[in-house]
Amino acid sequence: MSISFILQQIINGFSLGSMYALIAIGYTLVYGVLRLINFAHGDIMMVGAFMAFIFFKILGLNFYVAVTLSIIVTAIVGILTYVTAYKPLLDKGAPKISLLITAIGISFFLESLFNVIANQYLGGTYQAFYFPKWFSKIIHIDSITIPVLTLIVPIMTILLLLLVLWILYKTKIGIAIRAIAFDINTVKLMGADANKIIAFVFALGSALAAIGGISYAMAYPSIDPYMGMLVGLKAFAAAVVGGIGSVTGAVIGGFILGFAEVAIPGFFPELGGWKDAFAFIFLIFVLLFKPTGIMGIDFERQRF
Repeated sequence: MSISFILQQIINGFSLGSMYALIAIGYTLVYGVLRLINFAHGDIMMVGAFMAFIFFKILGLNFYVAVTLSIIVTAIVGILTYVTAYKPLLDKGAPKISLLITAIGISFFLESLFNVIANQYLGGTYQAFYFPKWFSKIIHIDSITIPVLTLIVPIMTILLLLLVLWILYKTKIGIAIRAIAFDINTVKLMGADANKIIAFVFALGSALAAIGGISYAMAYPSIDPYMGMLVGLKAFAAAVVGGIGSVTGAVIGGFILGFAEVAIPGFFPELGGWKDAFAFIFLIFVLLFKPTGIMGIDFERQRF
């Protein structure tokens, strides 16, 4: 087990963890504002990947234009899920279990919708995901091989984390988001439009999920309507490991779980069949010893 092998596993792990982190940020933003686990979020990631495929492969748009449009469409889908499904329940003061069941229903709806689209209009459930070849270009450093995409994704994730933190702490909309997370009723009494602010949170989280979904589809170049189920659950585990409600914690949790998923089978090949279970095993251990997660937040005193 050489140093180059260890470095290779670290690089691959952080690249995968970055994709989980982008999706986990959406979970933690929505939870921070509404105390809601949006279990449809993994399927929002799937929508982003499918829309990029449709715009690029089916409609023939430039790849970067296709990615931009898919992020915008996915953000709109995120807003629609809030406006049409969650907002009516919140306005009626529905219990949290109703919101949770609704989230699961949205998840099944999106999966079924894109299953129909894939089978009737795209030629099959599973589709190869196409993207410019230069993303697959290999950089050789000694005996370490690094695809360009593997370098881009972690850097992009860090930059997007900084952007989200800037929005939350340096902009008016960010101050409003943190105020709603602290006390939504007081914010409403002060005349702020809480619904628009929450819709923005859903749009922001969905846009990040779209970026994560497209990155995942490029790293594992195929898409299907159910791709968001397991990835979404792992991203949720990452958010909880990092400390649900903490944006930075979500990214840290994503990095940790991505590294564990890649490195443990790399170091112990006989455990390769357990690859998908490592995220949840790690989640259980973290919750046993630190129930609030690595950067757990006391929601009575702090937000994000």
